[in-house]
Amino acid sequence: MFTSVLMIEKPLSSVDVDFVTSLHGDEAMSFIVLMQPRGEQAVVLLRAIDDVALGELREAVKEGEEPEGKAAIVTAQAGLEHSLQALRNAGCEAVGQVVEDHPLDKLKAVVEESGADEVIVLTKPHYVEEFFHRDWASRARHKVGVPVLKLFAHNDEPRNA
Repeated sequence: MFTSVLMIEKPLSSVDVDFVTSLHGDEAMSFIVLMQPRGEQAVVLLRAIDDVALGELREAVKEGEEPEGKAAIVTAQAGLEHSLQALRNAGCEAVGQVVEDHPLDKLKAVVEESGADEVIVLTKPHYVEEFFHRDWASRARHKVGVPVLKLFAHNDEPRNA
């Protein structure tokens, strides 16, 4: 069985599930999903800048409406459960957890403990962080001893400008 650690920041869309579950053909897949709650103010500002760069002005305005604190954790837990169920419905094994602090340290520990074959970082584009190589994928490549694949998340709902 091929094991992937999947780092996400929002619930998986059906397109995302189809994509990650088909990456290795017919090989049986197991996922360990790590979800980081949204809502940190510095990160919210960077996400708003990214949304403007992508032409998603409505999304930029909504970034300030992200839940914080316990509300962010509850929202992340619900998104994680949705994502785990979607992966299971696609025929994969899936477990996961919400990661509040030090997500890259947790990623390294999970990869080592599970003997994972790869890490998949599935997020919206984060141009500012990517430019300075401060995004999860760039930083993870220096921490884990397995391949790190960076993918961009999809939305199930149609885009509005």
